[in-house]
Amino acid sequence: MNFNFPLLRPIRILLFPFSLIYASIVIVRNWCFDKKILASTSFNLPVICIGNLAAGGTGKSPMVELLIRLLKDRYAIAVLSRGYKRKTRGYALAGNSTTALDIGDEPMQFHSKFPDVAVAVGEERIVAIPQLLHDRPATRAIILDDAFQHRAVKAGLNVLLTDCSNLFTRDWWLPSGDLRDAPSSYRRADVVIVTKCPDDLTDDQRRAIAIEIAPQPHQQLYFSAINHGTPYHITRQTTGIIDEEVEVLLVTGIANPAPLKRWLNEHSRTYYELAYGDHHIFTIDDLQTIIRRFSGIAAEKKLILTTEKDAVRLIKFRQELEGWPFYVLPIAPKFLFGEEDRFADVILQFINEFK
Repeated sequence: MNFNFPLLRPIRILLFPFSLIYASIVIVRNWCFDKKILASTSFNLPVICIGNLAAGGTGKSPMVELLIRLLKDRYAIAVLSRGYKRKTRGYALAGNSTTALDIGDEPMQFHSKFPDVAVAVGEERIVAIPQLLHDRPATRAIILDDAFQHRAVKAGLNVLLTDCSNLFTRDWWLPSGDLRDAPSSYRRADVVIVTKCPDDLTDDQRRAIAIEIAPQPHQQLYFSAINHGTPYHITRQTTGIIDEEVEVLLVTGIANPAPLKRWLNEHSRTYYELAYGDHHIFTIDDLQTIIRRFSGIAAEKKLILTTEKDAVRLIKFRQELEGWPFYVLPIAPKFLFGEEDRFADVILQFINEFK
């Protein structure tokens, strides 16, 4: 949610008292951790946390995948997520028969794309980490997905993401804004990455954002944009083409589809949208709605497009999807100003020098 969006002002006014209550609870909780009234536990191996201060939509999953690609051929690594909106509880390690209902869509996405990497879920990371190490004792490093607020575990390296179009400095507390943690909590991060920047972000814009965020002396600040890959068929993996002659039915169940819609505005003839809630669990009725809506598009060149996160929740309809032009658009972060190697060096140095 953009706190400055005019149409939301009446709702924000109504929700403002609840935001104050929520903020008070979070501030007291953070104070208890800062004063060691509540304990944080460290582990004797490198733990890298990817997180944010807002509720979703900052690009955590693509950043986790970037780290997986960077590390998987160098070390035995594992990824640990909460497993949001799964139908199970407690600790679970992904296996051959695992589905998104078992571990959640984002962990399932990691497991599907990187089957040789250990992917586990657990609401209580402090309990799940020992179980994960028991199952995979050769693990050399752990990536914690979306755990910046989970202070019971003290990560060795905290990477904090913030959306360029809604920086945490301009946001407000839930539910009238998107913040689920105090803006001042950014000081706990070792690395801050401004994500979803325009490709042509200028040096002046970069400096202005840096002044606004005011990174601490120990922090490194980076800027990244979205690199859209080649669409591939959801079941056959064959590639597709989106150009100025193609009309697209966009199907999403993610927190922030705005960057994807901007990309379609630039690369397709036009697009139509079926938007569902974040982490939506698709039903056969949803699938019928999608097919009916797609069949009503009169264009000769047309296709259905979804995200990788949504695809893992749709693939259960593999047989029904087989005959339709149903494509998935992969994305990956790309660092601006030529700083990807510098970021990679920070990660590798942290692991190599860990004591």
